[in-house]
Amino acid sequence: MIDQFSAIDWFVFATYGLVLLVSGWFYNRKAATSTDYFLGGNTMPMWVVAISVLATSQSAATFLGGPDQGYRGDLSYLATNIAGFIAAFFVATVLLPRFYQFKVYTVYELLAQRFGDNAKYQAGMVYLVGRLFASGARLYMAAIAIAMILFGDIETTSVLFSIGLIAVIGLLYTAYGGIRTVIYSDVIQCIVYVGAALLVLIYLLYSIPADLTSIIHALENPSDGSQSKLTLIDFSLDFSPSGVFGFWSIITGFVLLNIAAFGMDQDVTQRMLTCKNAKEATKALTSSIIIGIPIVLVFVIIGMLLYVYYQRPDLMSQAVSNGDVPTPTFVGQTVTIFMYYVLTDLPNGIKAIVTIGIVAAALSTLNSGLNSMSSVAVQDIYRGLMENRGKRLSEQHIVKAGRISMVIVALCLSGMAALCYYWQQHTDMPLLAFALSVMVFSYSGLLGVYFTALFSRRGSPTSILFSLIVGFSIPVLLQPGVMSLYLDEQYQFSLGFSWQLVIATFIATCVCLLGKSNAMTSGSISIEKERS
Repeated sequence: MIDQFSAIDWFVFATYGLVLLVSGWFYNRKAATSTDYFLGGNTMPMWVVAISVLATSQSAATFLGGPDQGYRGDLSYLATNIAGFIAAFFVATVLLPRFYQFKVYTVYELLAQRFGDNAKYQAGMVYLVGRLFASGARLYMAAIAIAMILFGDIETTSVLFSIGLIAVIGLLYTAYGGIRTVIYSDVIQCIVYVGAALLVLIYLLYSIPADLTSIIHALENPSDGSQSKLTLIDFSLDFSPSGVFGFWSIITGFVLLNIAAFGMDQDVTQRMLTCKNAKEATKALTSSIIIGIPIVLVFVIIGMLLYVYYQRPDLMSQAVSNGDVPTPTFVGQTVTIFMYYVLTDLPNGIKAIVTIGIVAAALSTLNSGLNSMSSVAVQDIYRGLMENRGKRLSEQHIVKAGRISMVIVALCLSGMAALCYYWQQHTDMPLLAFALSVMVFSYSGLLGVYFTALFSRRGSPTSILFSLIVGFSIPVLLQPGVMSLYLDEQYQFSLGFSWQLVIATFIATCVCLLGKSNAMTSGSISIEKERS
């Protein structure tokens, strides 16, 4: 049975809640125009944006997924940063200068410069569906943590209640302040959850009686005879889901994944657009990747130490015999390994601080999705459609529409998070891999459209539409549950999500290239007339 919080735990927890309310109120006062609400007035400091980008790309997925990866696997996930730097260079040299040149609110406005407003609407809709998948998956992971805290299990009712609770709390302090509130709250949340992770790491090292040499030897030689858990780069060519963090997958699928995440996903890119210029945005992006490496390493190492703590009794026997710790036993699913340790083995006080870190990661997960999806829904779709009908919308009307859309988005994300609960439980996919895999559905088509727009004179509104549909459909058809509907069992196969992205992007690009631009829209984005 999971231990209940003590009085000191609840005191620390209440103090954190007060800090959230005060900070949320302070920044909520400043959003008066759509530029303030969606872009922070283009005045956000670079270092603040860098931390916000980091918190957006990590949050609950890293807080729970990192230890899950370390407990089940090895260090190979860290090698994906190779792809991150390659992608950052592409985004900084190709995309960010154009975003600032055309003074866009969302990344999909760039397509309107090349193909017309319909392309912007179509890309925005695909993004909304894809982000619904991705942010819903992260909300589900955050709900795992909250369910463990409140109920001590991840039964269906516990997780569903936790999803609703996070959605309500996140909505209350995000809806009125806009992107400025989101970014500054991300900074607070990031500091809190990184500090909490360091506390867990230190306490774990204290709890394991073996010296560092013995721990390293245990990790190099897992008791089940599997590959060393200290493997950083895996050069084996494995197309299955277990090989997604291999080197060949990283320099292909993960490069595409990161290009889409940094330059075509409004969730991350919107933060960079709050900087005063493209140079500052590039610094923020690069800094977030560099800072993220040691932070992810901390979470993965926590998982590896939990493996030693629970799976290597030979190293824990001395502490058990001395009565320093009870016999470590883990009962439950591996996705709960981190929360189980926090709630059963950490002392009071520290337990509360780490729990706050988990809540911080959960809220960071939600508020980023709320604001980015709202900006696309309002700026790319609602505002565009209204103005095309001759209706000029006031700044106050746009801000109000943004807040209403956040409520709708919160409801949709809650429903998707509930679906992800059944999806992930059925596949038993590691949390990090699951969080990344759901992005493929929207990224494939967007990559195909943007590559066509940036590097060719082809493409048409019709080919864009089909490219987005094909890019979304191929990963769906490659899911094991869907594949069983149209293939005999002997022909079914399991393909890692990174390879799904490579295949779907290639086909989506080819489909988009089939369209022929008319005279009015021919040429690449780089030579379009700058927006006044």
